[in-house]
Amino acid sequence: MILKRVSILNYKNIAQADLCFSPNVNCFLGNNGMGKTNLLDAIYYLSFCKSFSNVVDSQNIRHGEDFFIIQGFYDLDGKEEEFYCGMKRRQKKQFKRNKKEYERLSDHIGFIPLVMVSPADADLISGGSEERRRFVDLVISQSDKEYLDALIRYNKALVQRNALLKGDAEPDGTVLDIWEEQMESYGRLIFERRAAFVERFIPVFQEFYRFISSDHEQVGIRYESDASDGDLRALLQQSRTRDRILGHSTKGIHRDDLHLCLGEYPMKRIASQGQSKTFLIALKLAQFDFLKQTGHTDPILLLDDIFDKLDALRVEKIIQLVSGSRFGQIFITDTNRKYLDEIIVQNGNDFRLFQVCNGEIAPMKGGEA
Repeated sequence: MILKRVSILNYKNIAQADLCFSPNVNCFLGNNGMGKTNLLDAIYYLSFCKSFSNVVDSQNIRHGEDFFIIQGFYDLDGKEEEFYCGMKRRQKKQFKRNKKEYERLSDHIGFIPLVMVSPADADLISGGSEERRRFVDLVISQSDKEYLDALIRYNKALVQRNALLKGDAEPDGTVLDIWEEQMESYGRLIFERRAAFVERFIPVFQEFYRFISSDHEQVGIRYESDASDGDLRALLQQSRTRDRILGHSTKGIHRDDLHLCLGEYPMKRIASQGQSKTFLIALKLAQFDFLKQTGHTDPILLLDDIFDKLDALRVEKIIQLVSGSRFGQIFITDTNRKYLDEIIVQNGNDFRLFQVCNGEIAPMKGGEA
């Protein structure tokens, strides 16, 4: 999948942009706060029907305007695909493929596989288990519609069970049985897919980490789930009294977590900024590899300010990785032209170079091969 061009109107600080891209490397240079990340976010929106950084759609409309529009024109095996997203204040957003609106936005997820590496990913390590579950779900659901459907249905059952637990009246046991049965059924599928994913994912992730760190540290990931203890439905039934007191479900796959380790210790406790950044980049590159192996087309890779807080050796290793042919079409931002030029030189193929200033994006002189 190649993004050939994009048209953006009133998205965040971008008033208007009409850009044509290289099928290989696209570099965006500019100071912080100029709009580089907003451009990548618009591309992300076309893949996931939402912003990477702000889930409130109306807040992505440029200040003082009433709407935003993003249009992307892609090449999929020689066939052009057009995607349109429009959002007006106080109205439902529209998302169309080839001028036909989707009945369900979930039908679009996975059609344009994409991986974004951003400073905001630091929450994967420093944040709670919800961020790590969201990462796993995002990866799997891009290539597994059955998983995405099970996730939607599990969450619906969870909401209904929690509503009963919070009610003033004592919950009807028969109704609880219905929702717990669904949580067990869909939760089992989700657990099995997550466990299989993590098992396949870990060796690739560790390979990337070893390369970037020059094999100086050992890292690991361990998947923890209530479902691994056996009958999830029995666990839900046993926890009813406690859950009723607390007003929410304390057992289930919605509490799953990934334990991220540096050596034998949790990453969040002992890792330096450089080690944490290396861990995150390795996670995302392994995500790319997984989608490439399981999906229908190569993902698009977005790299937002990835060199900050890394020593020169790790920067050199990352440049070597992304300059090869392994990652297909790449969009990369930085404040330092030196790194972008190194990627362009090492890659040796077609490229585009853009300057970003106050939401205006323009091709730079000599910015194409």
